[in-house]
Amino acid sequence: MASQKQHLPDSKYNNVLVTRFIGHLIEGGKRSKAESVVYSSLEIIKEKTKKDPLDVLDEAMRNVAPSLEVKAKRVGGANYQVPMPVIGERRNTLAIRWILNAARSKKGKPTGVALALEIMDAAKRQGAAVKRREDVHRMAEANKAFAHFA
Repeated sequence: MASQKQHLPDSKYNNVLVTRFIGHLIEGGKRSKAESVVYSSLEIIKEKTKKDPLDVLDEAMRNVAPSLEVKAKRVGGANYQVPMPVIGERRNTLAIRWILNAARSKKGKPTGVALALEIMDAAKRQGAAVKRREDVHRMAEANKAFAHFA
């Protein structure tokens, strides 16, 4: 199994999760731009919710991180969607990916604002990222008849 990369905490909030968001947001090697987007979104969250933005981010991650997913498995010439538990870091990676994709899909808004809105929605169990998690769980539930192939 591949070894896990050790992420260092970011400079402003001293938080590893913020570093992971920055890392996933980087496009074309522009780390400073990704940092400014994430930091601005956390400032917007602080202004709008009057709470610690890291607490809101943690709550959003808990609400978006999946516990089940489906994986395609080929058995006897047929492909089955087999439900499997999501283990370890993959939960956080999927949650970050889904939150960022939901924020990117909000057209007409700057990325920092869209990211802040999506994180606040996820903390309230709303929004596209939470819907994605529910869809994945629903698909796993629908295919639990194939769980014995796991």
